[in-house]
Amino acid sequence: MQDLKSLKTQFLEYLEIEKGRSVKTVENYDHYLKEFLMQTKVAAPGKLTETVVREFRMWLNRQPGTAGTMKKKTQNYYLIALRAFLKYLRKLGIESLSPEKIELAKVGGRDLDLITADELNRLMTAPAEALAKAGGASANDTLQMLRDKAILELLFSTGLRVSELCSLNADIDLTRDEFSVRGKGDKVRVVFLSKGAKAAIAEYIKKRGDMGEALFVGYGMGQDSARLTSRSIERIVKQYAVKAGITRKVTPHTLRHSFATDLLENGADLRSVQALLGHANIATTQVYTHVTDKHLREVHKAFHGKRRS
Repeated sequence: MQDLKSLKTQFLEYLEIEKGRSVKTVENYDHYLKEFLMQTKVAAPGKLTETVVREFRMWLNRQPGTAGTMKKKTQNYYLIALRAFLKYLRKLGIESLSPEKIELAKVGGRDLDLITADELNRLMTAPAEALAKAGGASANDTLQMLRDKAILELLFSTGLRVSELCSLNADIDLTRDEFSVRGKGDKVRVVFLSKGAKAAIAEYIKKRGDMGEALFVGYGMGQDSARLTSRSIERIVKQYAVKAGITRKVTPHTLRHSFATDLLENGADLRSVQALLGHANIATTQVYTHVTDKHLREVHKAFHGKRRS
């Protein structure tokens, strides 16, 4: 019988080749499973028991983290990888622990980083206002402002993940109101451009003098024409949030939340928002049900019980 280490290698190859998972996903699964095998010292599939998993979970729960110990959500990543591995073993007909025996740790409700409509408007105008306040800005400052405005408009118009935004190239077709993006799990979806986003991108591209492949690149401090990273985009968004006088934390993901919330508040259904966000599971999109719940409360208040005195 094969040992778990060699089966793990087969499983990772199966994920990448047959399931089409991204290299990053495969690397993450490799990390979680390697940690499990190293800590438990289990070599044979038949020796992988509920007791072994319970002891591993106790070990995970005692690992240091930002809040003292490892977050439940992070612990679940290990368990999800292990469960997927056990499903693969079952697919091969190899006797081991049933994947259904592994229950994920309960995590608290997800808090959304939301900003108000007024704060959103202030954030969108922050690049231009910052440039105006500077006075006598250089061509480089102007180009940077146009880039940053395009970044903010595009994030809100499309609901792109920051990694998806970073991967965009400058050959984007602005004659159309839509384009395809490759998201998590290498899944392709269509996103749509607002007039404001199209105008901001067009103005930025027109001003650029380089022939770089990436749509969004760095300027100054040896960063010229280098593709912006997720961290760089996060810093840009944070910088303008501060300039806009927004005291709460604002990230690129905040604009993704604002995108989804705006759609739902204006009557979009949850399934459509799921598709636009690129969520594989509707349960992920249901974090926004507070918006539809609010709408239902307003409907109830407006129309219920009117015939009673």
